[in-house]
Parts: sequence; structure tokens; C-alpha cells
Amino acid sequence: MQNILKKLDLIDYIDAFSKLMAREKSIILEGDINLHFKLINELSKFDIKAPNKIENLDTPLMHIQKQGILKIDDIFEFIKIINYFRYLKRFNFDGKLAEWIDKIVIPNDIIKISDYFDDRANLKDGINEDFDNIKHAISKNKEAIKQSLYKTINSSKIRTYLVDSQVHYINGEESLLVRGGFNHVLNGSVIDRSNSGFFYVIPHSISELKQKQSDLKNRQEEILYKICKEISSLFEKNLLFLKFINKEFDKFDHYQARLFFAKAGDKNFILPSKSGVNKLIDFCHPALHNPKPISIDFTKSVVMITGVNAGGKTMMLKSILSAVFLSKYLLPYKAHHDTVVSNFKSINAVLDDPQSVKNDISTFAGRMVEFSKLFASKNAIVGVDEIELGTDSDEAASLFKVIIEDLIQRDIKVIITTHHKRLAALMASNDDVELIAAIYDEENQRPTYEFLQGTIGRSYAFETASRYGIPHSVVKRAKEVYGDDKDKLNELIERSSSLEREYRQKIAKLDEEITNMQRISGNLKDQKEKLDEHIYSEKSKLHKEYSNARDEAKKAIKAKLVGESHQHLNIAHKIATEIKTEKVQEVVEFKAGDRVKYRNTKGTIVSIKGAKAFIENDMGMKVQVLLADLSRSGNPPPKIPTKKATITIEKPETGSIKLDLHGQRAEEALENLDKFLSDALLAGFEEVLVYHGIGTGKLAFAVKEYLKKHPKVRGFEDAHPSSGGFGAKVIKL
Repeated sequence: MQNILKKLDLIDYIDAFSKLMAREKSIILEGDINLHFKLINELSKFDIKAPNKIENLDTPLMHIQKQGILKIDDIFEFIKIINYFRYLKRFNFDGKLAEWIDKIVIPNDIIKISDYFDDRANLKDGINEDFDNIKHAISKNKEAIKQSLYKTINSSKIRTYLVDSQVHYINGEESLLVRGGFNHVLNGSVIDRSNSGFFYVIPHSISELKQKQSDLKNRQEEILYKICKEISSLFEKNLLFLKFINKEFDKFDHYQARLFFAKAGDKNFILPSKSGVNKLIDFCHPALHNPKPISIDFTKSVVMITGVNAGGKTMMLKSILSAVFLSKYLLPYKAHHDTVVSNFKSINAVLDDPQSVKNDISTFAGRMVEFSKLFASKNAIVGVDEIELGTDSDEAASLFKVIIEDLIQRDIKVIITTHHKRLAALMASNDDVELIAAIYDEENQRPTYEFLQGTIGRSYAFETASRYGIPHSVVKRAKEVYGDDKDKLNELIERSSSLEREYRQKIAKLDEEITNMQRISGNLKDQKEKLDEHIYSEKSKLHKEYSNARDEAKKAIKAKLVGESHQHLNIAHKIATEIKTEKVQEVVEFKAGDRVKYRNTKGTIVSIKGAKAFIENDMGMKVQVLLADLSRSGNPPPKIPTKKATITIEKPETGSIKLDLHGQRAEEALENLDKFLSDALLAGFEEVLVYHGIGTGKLAFAVKEYLKKHPKVRGFEDAHPSSGGFGAKVIKL
């Protein structure tokens, strides 16, 4: 795998991912990739801390299987895994994730063992009485050694010989740093010398305490060995479970590392598809700094990339293979989520010059060896850089044409880069071949690192040579040797590419316009059908009501009594006056910039958000209104005079305008308040009164916050007690 990663420039990317895993292992996630994808998606909904670093436990598991006794450190590695799954079981997972975690049932005796240790792998107090006593004795003895040393340091006899008053730890031993001649006042053993020639000395006064410390530690090790033996015996009984949970931990570690890696760079998971479609959209190769996103359809069996030197052809090839590789192993990468990639059984990259003195093989012979291996492959993708490398291009074109056609029959996808046009010309008529040209900016004489599908590109060898410092006189003579005919052929190819680009741009524009017209036509058709249904319904309704009125009139004519006839005529008149038809409301689509009419005001739409629109009326005031309340206005805005005018709007004499928000939810109340203020501003009111009540205070708070932010509210205050007091606000506009 390292070989393909190196060829595709993915080593640093995979190393960065691997560092996020709790322990070193292969990036390959074995099993059903669709199930893995589902579990990763479900896991992404939760905020779960990363597991601590875990050592590889293959050797300890083998040791348990052979009835060996584990060291305390190895035991704690198992405990870390156990405790992490105990932590995971606290989450309320659902779906497949819940099914998986529920299957991991930790035995009670293993849970008991996991509670023996603290976070630093130390045995907790109360687990073993002998161990607790020894630990206490060691601590007490350490304190005695410390006190003895400080007593010696503070002795007036030795103070002259002390370099400093510190206790120095040399090779794990407490010692004092003294000058030469100390043996007249201090009995001790020299254990080391400093760079300045001073001596590190252990006083004999603490030798007995040091020996006692050593004996206590030996006793502690014996007790700890006994505890490890008991735990190892218990682990042996639960060996199958430990193997199982060790494997499940690696599985979860794969998921968690992939999620962290995706979040770190805003990457997407692209699940391999069985649709046969292969399309990269805005793919960014991870080896490039600030790369230009690549979009390419490589659904056809062969993709042949031609065109300018140093124009990104090789990186395009590596990008296609890299996307396939990363999707195959469910590793996230930067690409649009609509990217589609197939799942290939094998990925091959023929990128390097295989010439080798050691193997006595030429470039072309090495290429033939690599191609020969492909004939035994199925469902593979292969990328070949500079396909004619190492031999005559005309002969190679004929050979590779036949080789490629045979590989197509074997369900092998081939991505090719080439500077030679003969092979591209031979393959151009094949429906299974997609031609792609690297685009060159002739005006600035440099590659654009963009690509055009469906055409053959020029190599621009002469232009590239000039750009990189070859003398112009040399390039000019080379063009003369090359010949006018071939140069005209290149110009024809480039002209063809330009026409192809223009053609595709026009087609794309026409497709957009056709789509828009189809949408409009569909909307009109739907509206016509609705209107026809409405007209038929109203017609039936009118016919029925007309018949009822006519019947009543006939009864009135036939009636002999005047009173009775008047009664029937009144009924007929009543039926006639109640006949109403529903007004057909035309569905109008608005956009920013449209001239509209709102009640008695006209203006222009500034922006649209949901079912509401912000309009600026002809007086320059901006208000928010419902789209349903707008109608089109074809009249242009009135010309604004250049002179400044002062407009005074007086408050109407009808009294204060009021709005009652009692019993409304905050969201509903603010929507009504917004419309109320807009209407008040349009009407020219300077002061309005809004009732919100006291209640829990939530509505009052929401109203205050809204009024603080409203651009047209000059101020507000609690109303007079007679007008609602704290439960109402007087708003100045």
C-alpha cells in the first residue's frame, strides 16, 4: 500500500489521519463498507471524546492464552478499553449503532477489575489490605528520610561544606551536594560528582532508612505480583471476550478517527457507488496547497488527457486515482458531496520511469511488464502517465490503441496522459473514450490548470520552453525545423478547442434557458388547469343557485294570494343576492428589484425572506410586509426633486393606535408587532400603544428586545397605569 500512496502523493495525508487513531494499525476498515458508512453517520450526531492512546495487545493476549502472568501496565491497557466502552454505553444511541453497542456485554467480574485502578494505573485504596499497608509504610519511611536529610542540612557543623540547601535526586537516591573535606563533619557515601567538582553524598544516618525503603518496595512488588496473577487468571477465563472487545475497539477507533479527520478540514465521505457513474466535483488533492478544485466526468472506460506541458495533467490523473482510493477505504476528502465514485477491486498507477540498471530493463520494457499484469485483472482502474514513454510515439500509438481496446473488454478503466496526438486521434472515434484537454492561456502564455472535456489539446512545447528561459532565437529555429504544416495543424487543434469551449458555454446557457422556460410553462399549465377546475365549479354553483331562484319566482307567479307571492319573491331575491363567486387570485412570483403596490403605497422590493419581503416605498421608507399582500405596479417611481423638502406627518385626531398581544406566543406576537409598526409608519403615526401583559415576563422581554433593535423606533416606555402600566408600552416612532 505504501507504494500506491507514494505514487499518488498521499503519504502525508494518510499519516495525518493515522495520528488520530488511538493505536497504530492499518487504515483498511474490514467488513461491509455500507454498514460502516451508516454507523459513522449515526456516530456523527454525538459529541464523544476521543479514546486515550492504547498499546497493541496482541502479545499480552497470547501471553494470557499461554497462562502467563501479565504486568500491571498490560492489565491497565485492557482496563482502558473496558472503561471506554463503559463510557460509550452511557449514550442513548439508536439504529445500527445502538444494536452494535448493545451486543458488547461486559462481564461483571471484568467490570469489578476495572474499578481497581485510578486514571494513572495505580491501585485504589481498599482493594488489597496488605498493599495499602505497604504503601502507607513506604510513604511514612520516605517522610522519615526527608526529615533526616533536612536535619543534617540544618546542622551548624556541616553548613560550611554545603554547596546549597537542596535535596538532590541522583540515580533515584536522595543526596546532598557538598565540597571537599566534608568527611571531617559528615559520615556518608559518595555516589557521584558534579561538573564543578563537588560531591553528591548519601549520609550514613539515612542508610538504615534507605535499606528499609528497599525492603518495603520489594514487599510491595511481591504483593503486586500476586494481584497481577489473580487478575491474569480471571482474564484467562474471559479470553474470548477480551479478544472480541479488543477487535471492536479497533473498529470504533477507525470510526472516531475518520469523523475527527472529516471535521478537521471540512471533508466529505464519498461512499463508493455501483451505478457505473464516476464524476468528481470540486475535488482538491490533499498534497496541493490552496489547490484549484477539479471537476471531471470519468464515467467512460478510457479518459485521455492531452494538452499543455506543466498544465496539471499528471495531477488530474493522480486526483482521479486518489479519489477512488480514498472512497474505497472510506476516508474523507475535500470534494462536493454530489461526487460519485465506483468501487474498484484494484487501483494501479503506472507513473514512474521503470528503467533499472539493477534489473537490466529499459523504460519501454518496464512499461510492457506493468501492462502485462493488467490482462489478469478485473474491475480495476489504472492510471498511466506519458503512455508512449520510452519508444517511438507512432509505433506506440498503434500498439497502445489495441492494448487499450482489449483492456476495455476486460472491464478495466484506464486514465491516460500524453503529449502525442496520434494515439488521441486514433482513439477519438471510440465511444468508450473521453478526451480531455488541459487549457492554455495564450494571452498570458501560461497554463490555466483547467480542463475541457471532448477535445484534444496542444502541447505548447515552444511556449513552455520560452517561458522557462530558452533563448527566443533557439525557439524560433526549432519552429522552422518543425514546419509550417504541423504548426498549422496545432493551430487548427487549438481553434477546434476554442470553438468547442464556446459551443459548450452556449449549450449550457441554452440548457439553462430551456429549463427556465419549461418551469414557467409547467407553472402556467398548472395554473390553467386550476382555473379550468375553478371556473367549472363556479359555473355549476351559479347554475344550481339560479335554478333555485327561478323556482321560487315561478311559485310566486302561480300563487293566488298576494302575501304568499310576495313571500316567494322575497326568498328568490334573497337567493339572488347571496350568489357569490370566489375571486381567482393570480399566483405572482416576485424578486428583488420588482415594482410593487402595498395598499395605497408603491415601492420597490429590496429583498425577500420566506413569505415576507422588505420594500422601500417611494418616500424612502423601508418596511417589512407579507408577499401575499403585494401586487405588481408597472408605474415607475416618481422623480425625486433635487431640492430638500421637509415633510411633517401629524398624528390623526382619532386617538392612539393600539395593539393587543395578550395570549400570543412570542414568535406570533413579534410578527404581528412588526406588521403593526410597518402600518403605523406608513400611516404617519408618531406614537402607538402596545399591550403585552405581565404574565411570566417572556412576552414582555421579547417585545423589549425587538423594540431595541427596530431601526424606526425612537424610544419606548411603560404606559401610564390607567393605560396598562407595566403590561403595556408606549412606542415613539
